Amino acid sequence: MTDLDQLSSTAAADVAAELSQLPPDAPRAAPGISRPRWFATTVLPPMVLGAVLLGVWYFISYGVLTPRKRFLLEPPHRVLTEGFFDWDSFSEILQALWSSTKVAMIGLVLSIIIGFALAIVMSQAKVVERALFPFMVTLQAIPILALVPLIQFWWGTGQTARVMVCIIIAVFPILVNTLFGLSSADKGMHDLFTLHNAGRATRLRKLMFPSALPAVFAGLRISAGLSVIGAIVGDFFFGKGDKGIGQLLRKFANDLSGEQLLASVIMSSLLGISVFLIFGWLQNRVIGKWYDSAGGGGR
Repeated sequence: MTDLDQLSSTAAADVAAELSQLPPDAPRAAPGISRPRWFATTVLPPMVLGAVLLGVWYFISYGVLTPRKRFLLEPPHRVLTEGFFDWDSFSEILQALWSSTKVAMIGLVLSIIIGFALAIVMSQAKVVERALFPFMVTLQAIPILALVPLIQFWWGTGQTARVMVCIIIAVFPILVNTLFGLSSADKGMHDLFTLHNAGRATRLRKLMFPSALPAVFAGLRISAGLSVIGAIVGDFFFGKGDKGIGQLLRKFANDLSGEQLLASVIMSSLLGISVFLIFGWLQNRVIGKWYDSAGGGGR
C-alpha cells in the first residue's frame, strides 16, 4: 500500500468518524428500545397530527365555509372520489405529472453537472470563487417571476424554458453545499497530502470528495425538491408544449374544480416527496455504512 493510499484510508476513517456523530436519516428503533415504545414515539405522533389536520379540514369545509363557497376547500372524501377515483380526472393528472417529472429530472441533472463543475473549479482556485460567488448569490436572490419575461424572450415558452427555470432554482444549493463539503476536509490531512507531494487530482479524489459527500447529498436532496417546484412554476407560466401539472392547476382553478385542484396539489407534493426519498435512499446506499456506525443517541 502506498503512502497516498494510507493517507486516503485515514481520511476516509476521519470522515466516517465525523459522520458517525450525525443522526440517521431514517428513524428506526435504537438498540434497547422496545417496539411499542418506538411505535409510540416515532409512528404515532405523525398519525395523530394527520388525524387532527383531517379534522380541521372537515371543520373548515362544513363549519366555516358556506355551501356556495365550499369549492374553496372541498372535504377530503370528495377529493378522493372526484380527484382520485374518477379515472378521467386522475389519468389527466397522471399525464400532466409525468410531463412535469421529465422536465424536473432534466433540469436536476443539468443543475448537478453545472453545480459540481463550478464547485470543483471554485474549490481549486480562490480567485475564481471570489469572482463567481457574488454573481451566483445575486442570481439566487432574484425572484424567479422577475426572470420569466427574460426566459421567455430567449428560450420561448416550451420545454426548454421550463428546464431553465429548474436550473436557476436548483443549481445554487448543489453549488453551495458541494463547495462547502470540498472545503471542509481536515487541514492536517491536507498538510499530509502536501508532504507527500500529492497532486490536485489525487487530493480532490482521495481527500476532498470523500469529505464532501454528506454536504453533497444534502444539496442534492434540497435541489431535487426545488427542481420539482421549478418544473411546476415554469409550466404554470409557459403554457405551450406538453401539458404539465402547472397548466393543470391553472385549468382547474379557472374552472373552480376544487376537488381536482386539491388532487393535483397532493400529487405534486407526492412527486416532491418521492424525489426527496429517492436521494435519501441513494445517500444511504453510498454512505450508509458510515451512518450505521452511529451508536444510540435516540431522542
